[in-house]
Amino acid sequence: MLDLLKTFSWQELRHHPWRNAAAVMAVMLGVALAFSVHLINASALDEFSQAARSVSGQPDLELRGVQGQFDEALFARVARLPEVALASPVLEVGTYALLPEGKRSLQVVGVDALVVAFVAPDLMPLPARRGDQTAPDRYALFAPGQVFLNPAALALAGARLQLQSGLEPVTVSVAGSVRASGRALAVMDLGAAQELFGKQGQLSRIDLRLKAGVNRDDFVRSLASAPDWPANLSLTVPGDAQSQINKLSRAYRVNLTVLAFIALFTGAFLVFSVLSLSVAKRAQQFALLGVLGLSGHKRLSLVLWESLFLGLLGSAVGIALGTALAALALKWLGGDLGGGFFAGSAPRLQFSAWAALLYGAMGVAAALVGGWWPARAAQALPPAQTLKGLGGGRVNPHSHWLSLMLILLGAALTQAPPLWGIPVAAYVSVALLLVGGITALPWLIGLLLDRLAPLVARQTLPLLAVARARHQRETAAVAVSGVVASLSLAVALTVMVASFRESVTQWLEQVLPADLYVRSAGNLNASDTVYFSPEYVQAAAALKGVKQLQAQRVLPLLLQASLPPVALLARDMSDPAKNLPMVNAPLPVPAGQIGIYVSEAVVDLHGAVSGQAFAPMGKAFKPLAHAGQAPDATYFVAGVWRDYARQTGAIAIDKAAFERLTGDQRANDLALWLTQPADAPQVQAALRALADGTGSGSGELMEFGTPGQIRATSLRIFDRSFAVTYWLQAVAIAIGLFGVAASFSAQVLARRKEFGLLAHLGLTRRQILTVVAFEGAAWTLLGALAGLALGLVVSGVLVHVVNPQSFHWTMDLMLPWLKLLGLCLAVVVAGTLTAWLAAQAAAGQDAVLAVKEDW
Repeated sequence: MLDLLKTFSWQELRHHPWRNAAAVMAVMLGVALAFSVHLINASALDEFSQAARSVSGQPDLELRGVQGQFDEALFARVARLPEVALASPVLEVGTYALLPEGKRSLQVVGVDALVVAFVAPDLMPLPARRGDQTAPDRYALFAPGQVFLNPAALALAGARLQLQSGLEPVTVSVAGSVRASGRALAVMDLGAAQELFGKQGQLSRIDLRLKAGVNRDDFVRSLASAPDWPANLSLTVPGDAQSQINKLSRAYRVNLTVLAFIALFTGAFLVFSVLSLSVAKRAQQFALLGVLGLSGHKRLSLVLWESLFLGLLGSAVGIALGTALAALALKWLGGDLGGGFFAGSAPRLQFSAWAALLYGAMGVAAALVGGWWPARAAQALPPAQTLKGLGGGRVNPHSHWLSLMLILLGAALTQAPPLWGIPVAAYVSVALLLVGGITALPWLIGLLLDRLAPLVARQTLPLLAVARARHQRETAAVAVSGVVASLSLAVALTVMVASFRESVTQWLEQVLPADLYVRSAGNLNASDTVYFSPEYVQAAAALKGVKQLQAQRVLPLLLQASLPPVALLARDMSDPAKNLPMVNAPLPVPAGQIGIYVSEAVVDLHGAVSGQAFAPMGKAFKPLAHAGQAPDATYFVAGVWRDYARQTGAIAIDKAAFERLTGDQRANDLALWLTQPADAPQVQAALRALADGTGSGSGELMEFGTPGQIRATSLRIFDRSFAVTYWLQAVAIAIGLFGVAASFSAQVLARRKEFGLLAHLGLTRRQILTVVAFEGAAWTLLGALAGLALGLVVSGVLVHVVNPQSFHWTMDLMLPWLKLLGLCLAVVVAGTLTAWLAAQAAAGQDAVLAVKEDW
């Protein structure tokens, strides 16, 4: 009997390769997308972790400035502490390498070559051999203007390299290499780096090795409690940068993974449809096996073995395809992932056998879930009736109260807070809403068809279609479940992307009011190295054709050691409601306090409350002063605004107050209003000439953009980032329509006797096809309406819960009705056509022979 079952199952799989290939492809796509996303994420994080370790080395502690650099005089004090065995001073500077094809971000690290090898050996300069030298010049690492590049930077440079300081290009010589991995990096002698970038007497961090037996925690507490310990310094364990990037990118990576699982979710429906069709076609064969002694449990096992085979094959191919996709993505796109978290890195693929087994098991599980209901149908077949062709494929009715409870529970979970920065409850809510909505289909179909029946009571063919659909509502629900699942997900993704895109468009309209924008540094870490001098800003404001100029200073501001810095924007805030896209009306600032305006991310991540003083700002702001520390001040949160450019958060402060507190009059961005906006090219040329002629630097180092150019570039990047969602929508809809075709094929095969009886009663072949087409139209119309309604509910969760909890920004819900109606219409038309085509074979059978089978 076992051999008979194997032969029976294998013959079915072998003789219908195209139909089974569709199910295998669905599982394959789901596994491939999910596994490739996992590999890209894991590889990028592993590369970042290795790069962080190679740059930071393995010290016991890192002494860092809370904001930027600190006085190097502290180094001698720390190095003499009895608990310290070794202290290594480091200066980190963010800048750009000037290349023929443009500017590339570059990190410069100044080190003491005499001690760095004991703490961070990957940063130890390795001098190159020059010309006919028999040995490399080991004194080159102490010479000014000499840099040592890591592999990523060596690919950019020749013998000489130009770096940017302010608006000045400075030329350095490439004297050798370092082993540090990761993004482009240049290592210099500490004193040479300080002189080159005007950072004399400044350090970024001191790496500490403690003596044997010294308790690290006790040492940190003793230093922090010292009365003369500077407040602008922090002692942290190595790896904080890695932890920050992990937290920052975690929500993005989880969202990508959930998006990839959509294909696996819809793939389960395709397996369900394929096996439903297979069971319907083999109903009489199953019945014959039942008469011969095959139990219902063994018939269930037989179908599950077939779904297991489809799942194993799809998962195996999916793992291979996912590995190839990840390798291609890492090669051509690097580790950026579209989110900007790993920009500039080119990680190598890190394959994990355990992850492959896990994602392969998910694919197999999806196939088994999809095959469970067809297997139950094969188990429940009545042998005698099925052999007579009387199997109706009717599903046992169920109560709609369970569906209602699932929907209510899903709605309640939308109010739950995120866990570890991830909207776990919101994802569960979406799953419950989908399952609850799909299981409520029989009740919904019955409710709607009961209202529709009186309208077609006088029309024979529509009446037959509606009457059968009413009495087979469970079967109809099974047939359109794939359409509802795929269409609801497609609608939800369409609404989410449209809402985000429209919100970004409106945001760009408000944050780009000027006619021309000039930027010195696009990288927040380079803002203290690449800037406009106060003299240049004054001269630019006096240029012919410039009606108004507003300068903005951008700096990283570390509010909390465990989180990435926020961006501090010092700009004109005379009219906050006009200058920023405020969520609510700005509040009046109390006398004697400094008004600040925080983005939504600062509210979520750092607990800023509108209308209250923000204490962390006062402590973090003090070290920003050019000389000494900024005076004490109370910072009042006067408003909250939307910022789609900085996920880590941003704080806007009036530039006049910033300059008064810090004495820093430099700028990173210029916004210019012109007398004639059409004169932007001439003003741009004048600004370049001004930089060249006044000695402020090279005009070629500035970046220009008009509002139209910036808007077009931003939206192009947005569309490219969400291109995968459009592809997933198409896959989901295609899978849903295939499910409709398979379901109708299964139904009409089981209804050949019914078609024969209708033919004996006088209906022509065309009329029988019309009845089935009406059924297809009615079923897919109900599925489209249910999918549209369910998709709108899910999109509300994505827009108002998932996005704010994941990325800490809100958006307005936008409904692109034309696109949504187009999706629904395409589903109805395609469903009607597939029903018509599926009925042709069964309706074409000889009516007499079809009915005679009952004799």
